[in-house]
Amino acid sequence: MSVKKDMTLEELFKLYPKISSFFLKRKMLCVGCPMQPYHTIQDVAEIYKVRLSEMIEEIEEEIRLGFKVPKNKKIKRRYNMFCFQCQETAKNTGCTVRGVCGKPEITADLQDLLVHVCKGISFYAEKLKGKVGIDRKVGRFLTRALFTTLTNVGWDDDVIIERIKEGLRMRDELRERANIPEGERVPDCATWSSFDRDEIIEKATKDELRITSIEDEDTRSLIGFLVTGVKGIAAYTEHASILGYEKDEIYDFIIEALYSTIKDLTKDQRIGLILKAGEIAVEALRLLDEANTSTYGHPEITEINLNVRENPGILISGHDLKDLEELLEQTKGTGIDIYTHGEMLPAHSYPKFKEFKHLVGNYGGSWWHQNEEFESFNGPIILTTNCLIPLRKENTYLSRLFTTGPVSYPGAKHIPDRSSGGKKDFSQVIELAKKCAPPKPLDNQRIYGGFGHNQVLALSNKIIDAVKKGAIRRFIVMAGCDGRHKTREYYTEVAQKLPKDTVILTAGCAKYRYNKLPLGDIDGIPRVIDAGQCNDSYSLAVIAMKLKDAFGLDDINKLPVSYDIAWYEQKAVSVLLALLSLGVKGIRLGPTLPGFLSPNVAKVLVEKFDIKSIKDPESDIEAMMKGLY
Repeated sequence: MSVKKDMTLEELFKLYPKISSFFLKRKMLCVGCPMQPYHTIQDVAEIYKVRLSEMIEEIEEEIRLGFKVPKNKKIKRRYNMFCFQCQETAKNTGCTVRGVCGKPEITADLQDLLVHVCKGISFYAEKLKGKVGIDRKVGRFLTRALFTTLTNVGWDDDVIIERIKEGLRMRDELRERANIPEGERVPDCATWSSFDRDEIIEKATKDELRITSIEDEDTRSLIGFLVTGVKGIAAYTEHASILGYEKDEIYDFIIEALYSTIKDLTKDQRIGLILKAGEIAVEALRLLDEANTSTYGHPEITEINLNVRENPGILISGHDLKDLEELLEQTKGTGIDIYTHGEMLPAHSYPKFKEFKHLVGNYGGSWWHQNEEFESFNGPIILTTNCLIPLRKENTYLSRLFTTGPVSYPGAKHIPDRSSGGKKDFSQVIELAKKCAPPKPLDNQRIYGGFGHNQVLALSNKIIDAVKKGAIRRFIVMAGCDGRHKTREYYTEVAQKLPKDTVILTAGCAKYRYNKLPLGDIDGIPRVIDAGQCNDSYSLAVIAMKLKDAFGLDDINKLPVSYDIAWYEQKAVSVLLALLSLGVKGIRLGPTLPGFLSPNVAKVLVEKFDIKSIKDPESDIEAMMKGLY
């Protein structure tokens, strides 16, 4: 038996299932890891800082000896990652070796340093608030920097290092203006500085930058919860600002929240900031909704094509509608078709985009299928925001992969930001597309979208009548994120097993678990009402509030509505906080509760908002249909 360095873990385990004992005895977290199809033997050696040749020899020896495992060897690691900000985090506790998402340790460490620098900026910005005010360029930098650290966004260490340097320059400018009195304690995040790459990397690996350096478990949990939510708020705020919509209140809170993480506060004060984050999340979502609908019109009920044509195409993924608009303008008359992917699907429902006849359809499903879907598309792919996942060894589309905005990936070409008043230049993408074959077909179905709050409220009388006569017994909000875990099949099963007098309200990529199911309609009202992107969860909240008023209720929780939410990353956490801020109780959250919640912090959420984990489809459906949230 010869074990090759480029053999994936999935291939190894299929050939030799018992070899799992080799990894378990060495405390290598490879068994059951969803990255098995991606990680090679060489990757594992690099992750655990062991000699590749020795590791291969030992694996081959294990196979020859019939898997009799010798004593453990101590593994020395150079970095000390800790990341618990997404739903996939290892053991629902934290990734400590390499992110389950594929994020290398040093990338995670550099992202921690970037957040550390942002805290330093907030230290001086908070001091200046009451004096001369803060230029919006500070808020814009903080939102872009925090966006860079979202799951599946920033992969290129060099880009993150440059952003750290940019942050240091901005922080030092603020320090000059703040005039801190001599003798006042100034934290490390406000003083440390270096523009040397090696020194930046060395600083990034320091234990003090990890959230695990906070000894008290509940304080650590509350800070982690706040920062994770603020990252989601930052992402939505950047989307709105790109369209020219900004609000100082949001920037001020981001500064306040970051500054709070370096202050000595009580736990009640930290809980108060988390609740305030929910209020600001509502405002950020409202602002983005205004930006999108003012610029592109209110979404309309639209039939969306999932098939392909014979022309070469460009695939655009992410959330940035401005990027899509400029790409469509620059490809008019070129013979190139434009396809959306993932969270860009709802763009088809905006009136403005219907003007472009070469926006022909949506290609593929949610983000985690992209290794196969990007491969078969054949043409260039543009990632405007999350989610970008690592390429597998067999993938060949790196030369066709373009990033822009906060997204970066080693080896991918990056489309620079637009200058003030200018547009992004997609010419190199267009020229490449002309040389590519048309996309391979994946699907020939059609689906419906465009059920934003304006469209649904136009149908409100019909919906209210259906509820009053008993045709619609309950609405189930199943918004949120999709992901790789097999446990997410729960949401497909719920959709399939819900009684036929229920309607699913959805937004975000969670829809891909059930938006092609033949669930039918109720008196012409589709049983899946898709409001759009994850940020369009705001539309679902608006719909609920309007229905509350229409039914003359004094509490949103008295509506025939239950919440069965799927979360994955930071944007979803900000949406959760927004729902809590609006008074929604009894939310079921899955597939797991966030790993950053300590038992005591989770208890607060349960007692105050009745948040609960999902169980199984049957018992959850039974409870929801009884009105037990």
